[in-house]
Amino acid sequence: MTSRQAGRDLDTSKAHSARMYDYFLGGKDHFEIDKEAALVAAEAHPGIYVTARENRAFMHRATRVLAQEYGIRQWLDIGTGIPTEPNLHQVAQSVALDARVVYADNDPLVLKYAERLMRSTTQGRTAYIEADVTDPDALMSAVEASEALDFDQPIALSLNALMHFITDPHDPYAIVRRLLDPLPAGSALAMNHCTPDFDPVTWNKVAEVYTKAGSPVQFRSHSDVRRFFDGLDLIDPGIVCCHRWRPAGPADGTEPTDAQISLLAGVGIKR
Repeated sequence: MTSRQAGRDLDTSKAHSARMYDYFLGGKDHFEIDKEAALVAAEAHPGIYVTARENRAFMHRATRVLAQEYGIRQWLDIGTGIPTEPNLHQVAQSVALDARVVYADNDPLVLKYAERLMRSTTQGRTAYIEADVTDPDALMSAVEASEALDFDQPIALSLNALMHFITDPHDPYAIVRRLLDPLPAGSALAMNHCTPDFDPVTWNKVAEVYTKAGSPVQFRSHSDVRRFFDGLDLIDPGIVCCHRWRPAGPADGTEPTDAQISLLAGVGIKR
C-alpha cells in the first residue's frame, strides 16, 4: 500500500487510539474526532497526559538498557503509533549505530507518516510493515520477509501501550507467546500495560470512553500483566509502575503517584 492509498483509506468516522495518543503527546497528526475522544478521556482522568509521556519515557529507558547492558542490536516494535521523535530507532542507534528496528502497525495514518521512521544511520537499518498484532502468524511472516532482522541473533520485542487494546477474546497471552517463539535465547520482551489496580473507578471510566469511541480496551491487574512474562527472566526492578522502572534520577518528591500513571512496565529476557 502506498502512502497515497493509505490517505484514501483513513477512517475518520471514529476515533483511533494511536491518534488520541498523538494528541496526548501534543502532536498534530490526529483529527477532530480523535481530539474530542481524547478530551473525554482526559475529563475522566486528567493525568492521562502524564501517563502518555511516561509511557514514552519508559520506551526510551528500556531501549537504552537493552542496548547498553544486554548488547541487543535488533528490535521489533509493534503498535508503533504515529512517529514522535525521538523514536525507538533513534534511541537504539544513539547507543549502537548498527541497531536494526522493524516497526509494525495497522493504522493507515502511521503508514502515511512512515517515511519519518526510515531515517536510519548508514550502519543500521529501519523498516516498516503494515500488520495487525491480532494475526501474529501473518505479522511474523511479514517481518521475516522484510529480511531486516537476523533471527539467529537476539531481538527485543517492544509492546508499549498495546496489549490493553487486545481483549481476552483475542487471547492476548497466546499472541505474545507466538511473537516470542521464533526469537532466540537472549531476546527480550519490553512492555507496559494500563492497570486499574491503583484507581479502579477512574480507569473503569477511561475504559468506557475508549470502548465507546470504537477502541475496546481491557486494563489488567499486576498478576495478569505478569503472565505475559511467563518463562522469561524479569530484570530489576521487575514489574512496577513505569515511572519507577529504572528512573533517570533519584526520587525527589515531585514524581507522579502510581495512581496518576497506572501503567505497569517490565522487561524480561528469554532463556
